[in-house]
Amino acid sequence: MRIGLDIAAMAFKRQVDQVILISGDSDFVPAAKLARREGIDFILDPLGANIRPDLVEHIDGLQTVLNRLRPKK
Repeated sequence: MRIGLDIAAMAFKRQVDQVILISGDSDFVPAAKLARREGIDFILDPLGANIRPDLVEHIDGLQTVLNRLRPKK
């Protein structure tokens, strides 16, 4: 809940232009929706996890760095 409140506060105060959330939890739908309504670019990195369609609907981009973090064999 605290992360969602921080996203909302930063969006309302226009402290950021972009939020990159590393999570796939659909509990962040309200925070993502609010940030986008305030004009904030909202990027999600679920670290390769499946995410629910209701969260996908409220983001501007989906990106993962998981494959770049794994050592090459």
